[in-house]
Amino acid sequence: MSAAPIRVLIVDDSAVVRRTLGEVLSSDPDIEVMGAVGDPFAAAERIRDEVPDVITLDIEMPGMDGLTFLEKIMSQHPIPVIICSSLAEQGAQSTLRALELGAVDVIAKPKLGTQRFLTESTVLLCEAVKAAAVARLRPVRQQPTVEPKLTADAVLAPPPAAAGSAAMLETTEKVVVIGASTGGTEALRELLERLPADAPGIVIVQHMPEVFTRAFANRLNDLCKITVKEAESNDTVLRGRALIAPGNHHTLLKRSGARYYVEIKDGPLVCRHRPSVDVLFRSAARYAGPNAVGVILTGMGDDGARGMREMKESGAYNIAQDEITCVVFGMPNEAIKRQAVDRVVPLPAIADSILAHTR
Repeated sequence: MSAAPIRVLIVDDSAVVRRTLGEVLSSDPDIEVMGAVGDPFAAAERIRDEVPDVITLDIEMPGMDGLTFLEKIMSQHPIPVIICSSLAEQGAQSTLRALELGAVDVIAKPKLGTQRFLTESTVLLCEAVKAAAVARLRPVRQQPTVEPKLTADAVLAPPPAAAGSAAMLETTEKVVVIGASTGGTEALRELLERLPADAPGIVIVQHMPEVFTRAFANRLNDLCKITVKEAESNDTVLRGRALIAPGNHHTLLKRSGARYYVEIKDGPLVCRHRPSVDVLFRSAARYAGPNAVGVILTGMGDDGARGMREMKESGAYNIAQDEITCVVFGMPNEAIKRQAVDRVVPLPAIADSILAHTR
C-alpha cells in the first residue's frame, strides 16, 4: 500500500505564482496541492477545514504579512512552513527572520525562463516539500539582541597526477568543512556561536538560494566571535573565519602549498543541489586529506555522504549530528550508513568535538 501524498497549501498573493507553484508541485506523484490562496486570512479559513502537511508561504502580502501569519501558526498550531521568496536583496532579512520563527526552509519562487531553470526549480521545490513533511519542528528562539542525481564528478576536475598523501605534508593546518540542509540555518548558528575567535578555518555549504546566503553570512557575522562571510573565489581559509558557499554556485576547497583557499564554480545540480555538500567534501578529501575535519548536519537526502566517505578514506576526522537534535535526520544518517563518520554528537557538543580534534 503506497503512502498518502503530502498535502500542501500554497499561500501567495500572486495568482501567477500560485498557478506556477501548483503545477510544479502537482507534477510529483507524492505531493497533492490541497489549495492555493491569496492571503493569510484565506489560509486560516482553509486550515480550519483541513490541516495541510506543509505550507508554502510568501512573506510580503497585503492585509497580514507572512511573518505575522507564520508567528501565529507556530504558536497556535505548528505546521511545517517553507518560505517561498523572490530573489530580492531587500527581502533577505525578513526571510532569515522567518527561519528564526520556525520556518523549516526557504526556496526561490519559480519563474519562467530556460528549460533548465524550470527543471531545476521543480527538483528543488519538490525536495523541499518532502523534507518539510518529515521535519521535526524546533522551539522558536527569541530574536537575539545583536534531476537524475549527478555525482560531484560533474563539477570536480580530474585530480592532478601527482596528488597524494605526500602533498598533504606541506601543511598541518586543520580545516573544517561543514554541510547542512533543512534546519541547517539554526543549527549552524548554534554551532558557530559556540566557537572561539581563534577557531580553525571553516568552509560551509548550506542549501539555500542565492542572495540569501550573503544575508545569512552577514547575520552570523554579527552573532559570532569568528568572522563569517559569503565565499568568493580565491578567498583564503583562515583561522577565526568561516566561508559560506554562495547560493546557486558550487564551492570547492583547494590548496596551494600551505595555503587553503576556495574556488567558486558553476555547474549542474549535484545530489539535487547547487551548492552541493558532496562537491565540497570530495574536494576536501582531495586537497586536505588528514588535515580536514568534516561535519554533516541536519538535512534531507544523501548529499555529502559519498564525499564524507572519501574524506574518511583520505584520513579526515568526521562528525555527524545525532538524530535527536536534527530537524531531519537524513544526510547524517546516510553518512553513518556508509561508515563515513567517526563520532555522532548532539548539536550542542559539536563545537567542542571540533576543537578537541583540531587542537
